Amino acid sequence: MSRPPLPPFNVETAKQKVRMAEDGWNGRDPEKVSLAYTPDSRWRNRAEIFEGRENIVEFLTRKWAKELEYRLIKELWAFHENRIAVRFAYEYRDDSGNWFRAYGNENWEFDEDGLMRHRVASINDKPISAEDRLFHWPLGRRPDDHPGLSDLGL
Repeated sequence: MSRPPLPPFNVETAKQKVRMAEDGWNGRDPEKVSLAYTPDSRWRNRAEIFEGRENIVEFLTRKWAKELEYRLIKELWAFHENRIAVRFAYEYRDDSGNWFRAYGNENWEFDEDGLMRHRVASINDKPISAEDRLFHWPLGRRPDDHPGLSDLGL
């Protein structure tokens, strides 16, 4: 299974890979998202460390059951050969109606088929008021004309 664009990345293909990841996560379909990763993909997400697509599906299912109205923006930070670093922010609310903006960085490593084999994420949550929200598009893919992180001053 191949998942273009393939490494080695250039600025255009790295940006394309980042937007594809953002679009996938904004779709909030754990099974579909898991297909972008190798079957034995290794993850560190906050304090959780796990391996494999089955665990990715379980993790994302649990995540999106708690993080309601999830909207994510990713931005390319750096790239080299088969590695990409991104920064991101996402907004969500919990089941009590409290809003949060999560800020973080991810380091990605891809195999020759363009599947992510290693993902390391560091994330911090900041409580925000509903009035402080910046991500207002309908659930799903961020519209092309919606500002990115740098445009929003994040």
